[in-house]
Amino acid sequence: TSSGHSEKLVLVTGCSSGIGLAVAARLAKDELRRFKVVATMRDLGKRGPLEKAAGDSLNKTLEIKQLDACCEASIKECVNSLPDRCVDVLVNNAGVGMIGPLECQSIAAMQELFDTNFFGLVRLLKELLPDMKRRQSGHIVVMSSVMGLQGLLFNDVYSASKFAVEGFCESLAVQAMKFNIKTTLVEPGPVVTEFERKVYEDAEKMDLSGTDEETAKIFREVYLPYSKKVFISLGQTPEEVAEQTVKVITAKEPPLRHQTNRLYMPMTALKHADPTGRLPLDTFYKMIFKHDVVFNATLGVLRILQRKAEKK
Repeated sequence: TSSGHSEKLVLVTGCSSGIGLAVAARLAKDELRRFKVVATMRDLGKRGPLEKAAGDSLNKTLEIKQLDACCEASIKECVNSLPDRCVDVLVNNAGVGMIGPLECQSIAAMQELFDTNFFGLVRLLKELLPDMKRRQSGHIVVMSSVMGLQGLLFNDVYSASKFAVEGFCESLAVQAMKFNIKTTLVEPGPVVTEFERKVYEDAEKMDLSGTDEETAKIFREVYLPYSKKVFISLGQTPEEVAEQTVKVITAKEPPLRHQTNRLYMPMTALKHADPTGRLPLDTFYKMIFKHDVVFNATLGVLRILQRKAEKK
């Protein structure tokens, strides 16, 4: 395009489906043509849905490249292929999920999850940060989760990985600021994607013989049905999250944290309201184990609020 350097190069990871795909396609189709998108994925064999979503923008404002966040050589190769190795905005989105009782999960699977969710981000920043510092510009946008603010039953390891990401970014943001580099953690609540569907599908087939009967029952009969209800009533689409991610990228003063789902804010607010941690603990406990009626009513009220918010 004739606009020269006014276009920002945005590198997005984990673009084969879900939020990554939606963010890449949305940025590439920006009416003001502010972005050149490099949409990456570990397995280029899965590029079909993204190509379809990108439509006319494919090979114009959107280019698809291979990048495995778990492999330093793969990251280097991808970044080296970019003009002047220049990345204006990183959208770190590649991630894996895991739910279930702790006793049923292998340490190896947990380490794999951390290798993508946490170390994947670390590897990308080790590669990109020195250049951003030299240029004294850049924006690091990280797909975190409300579970990086508030742990959730049976999401112990996933939540831990998001807490790791949050602590890492919070620390790094101060240093980055000195070099005029912005940092934003985007924190969606439940998002209805293939990623989530797969996590739940696996959960329903999960071998629970490693745990006791009561825990297995809580997981199957309380947690899974609850989660389904939460997703149906509070779930956002990847497109909604993408829309808010674009707002964050284009903001003059982007926030360090942005929760995409306003309905989740009371949950995360509980934590700050009581430094002893009793309030959120009791609230979640009662919601899950004591008051089915309260839980369903709460979801009902939140659903009405959401519809009102959507009409505005």
